[in-house]
Amino acid sequence: MKENEPNNELRIYTNKVWATVGIVALSLILLLVLEATFNVFLLIFAGILIAVFFTGLSSLIHRKSKWNKKVCVSISILGSLLLIVGFFWLVGAQINTQLEELTETIPKTISNAQRQLEGSSVGDKLIKEVTSDESAQKMKDFAGKFFSSTFGVFGDIYVILFIGIFITVAPDTYISGFVSLIPEKGKNKAKTIFQALGQQLRNWIKGTMLSMFVVFVLTAIGLAIMGMPLWLVLALLAGLLSFIPNFGPILALIPAVLVALMQSPQTALWVVGLYMLIQFIESNFITTLIQKKMVNISPALIIASQLILGSLTGSWGLILSMPLTVVLIVLIQRLYIDKKEENKL
Repeated sequence: MKENEPNNELRIYTNKVWATVGIVALSLILLLVLEATFNVFLLIFAGILIAVFFTGLSSLIHRKSKWNKKVCVSISILGSLLLIVGFFWLVGAQINTQLEELTETIPKTISNAQRQLEGSSVGDKLIKEVTSDESAQKMKDFAGKFFSSTFGVFGDIYVILFIGIFITVAPDTYISGFVSLIPEKGKNKAKTIFQALGQQLRNWIKGTMLSMFVVFVLTAIGLAIMGMPLWLVLALLAGLLSFIPNFGPILALIPAVLVALMQSPQTALWVVGLYMLIQFIESNFITTLIQKKMVNISPALIIASQLILGSLTGSWGLILSMPLTVVLIVLIQRLYIDKKEENKL
């Protein structure tokens, strides 16, 4: 009997080793698959955000009108698309003209700045550093990664839009299908989490759209009063880029300052002051209003998530970092913190 004990212990040890190797191998495979398909998951998540928007709008229409839900869903989808198409149809010609002027103005401004920098030791060193082959390659690599897309820009938008429409038409089907994969004792918890996620994402979308609209209107008014050329396209760019916290306003400021420099350095300073004032109003009033209805997210956490997702996946990661952080916080709150509180009681 004692002779068999070493053999049994060896067999148990061998099984544990193989089990460990199997778990590690499976984890590595899952990580590799996740890395290869993460951009696709981001597109699916973006489609879910579109569905949350359409569903929230259809619910609002249903509450106000008491019409059939299917009719309200159709109105929310078609109405939203028609509004976007109508907006660009009405002002599309002016925006297109200003975009062409912007593409011509920016290179001229850069050349003008380069001429002003030449002749000074600091300027010559800066120009040499920026125009070096190494810097150019770094910028090329960064731009290639940042602006990369899974199916091309229009392909990505097409995929996101149709995923959003399909989920909007039958959201319960997708939620029920996912919940059915969860063990019986966790089904009610899963439904509660889905409801909390939907509510938080709806609050985030409403707040973000309000913020984008306020930034667009204030920027348009300010630039028009200053007599800035290309004010409409610059205001539209500022409104759209405010979707991206922290980095969006900086990206929107760059072309505005370059255009202002074509007028005078004083105009550029006025533009910087205007954008800072609008950012102050948006951060201290609009964002505060949004945070009252959302989970509290620290600015450091938002920046960290943007840096991590932006470096891993490029532009889509940077754009979707905020709603992804909202989802992550809700999941941690519901699955971990609430459970700890229940165990204490």
